[in-house]
Amino acid sequence: MSSPATPLHRVPPHPRRIWIGFVLSQMIVAALWWWLGWRAGLPAMVLSHLSLFWGALWPQSRLYGPALSRLPVADKRVWLTIDDGPSGDTAAILDLLDAHGAKATFFLVGERAAARPDLVRAIAARGHGIGNHSQAHPSRWFWALGPRRMREEIAGGQAILRGITGQPPRWFRAVVGMANPFTVAPLREHGLSRVAWSARGFDAVAPDPATVVSRIERTLAPGAIVLMHEGAGHGRSVDAMALLLRRFDALGYGTLLPEALEGDPRSRARPVAAGAHAP
Repeated sequence: MSSPATPLHRVPPHPRRIWIGFVLSQMIVAALWWWLGWRAGLPAMVLSHLSLFWGALWPQSRLYGPALSRLPVADKRVWLTIDDGPSGDTAAILDLLDAHGAKATFFLVGERAAARPDLVRAIAARGHGIGNHSQAHPSRWFWALGPRRMREEIAGGQAILRGITGQPPRWFRAVVGMANPFTVAPLREHGLSRVAWSARGFDAVAPDPATVVSRIERTLAPGAIVLMHEGAGHGRSVDAMALLLRRFDALGYGTLLPEALEGDPRSRARPVAAGAHAP
């Protein structure tokens, strides 16, 4: 399989680019204020600062470096991603994936991985991908972390997962999908590429699997990156995954890992035939 024209795994550029861009934008704001007065300068300043918040709060934003949100495939294959593990649901989800011939990337939290290393090894042994989803999953404040804490979250998760599997993750998913300028340096340092999504069902908070899957179907398309979770507090994560995989079967969708598009045959998943079902 030939590699895509644009590399999928893209680490952020040097962070100096972001800071140079910010300084230049504020110089433009100051010039407008000086030449045209506050009526032009104030709106320019507000817009420039709103763009910084938009870059942090919109998961698909590329303001703070590349963010992969879709794979370049034309057939019915998607990248299934599962956040927040490992958990008490991991073993059941692995069995479901096996039953449907599906592959997924598990974005794991470092501290949870350290508490359940056997599950991390089981994910890798069954041919699934493992990504970095921070060390402690600070969901409320990840978007606003400063440089030291951000580095600790990214580097800490990376070290734990590398120590368990022997391989450093290549992919990173920001907590709640939100990044900020301080994610750039540690991602670049550890060779991590940030992954967003294009289809989600809000399964971490929605307890009804049918609602979750219906939401995902609305934006399901070839190359979609599908966001799912495990270990949700409502206790229905396994049920939601089971229903989603059955719908993939019925709609003729298969799964793949991005490494398959980069020429690594070990990461290719068997396409799911239309109408297939779990035994």
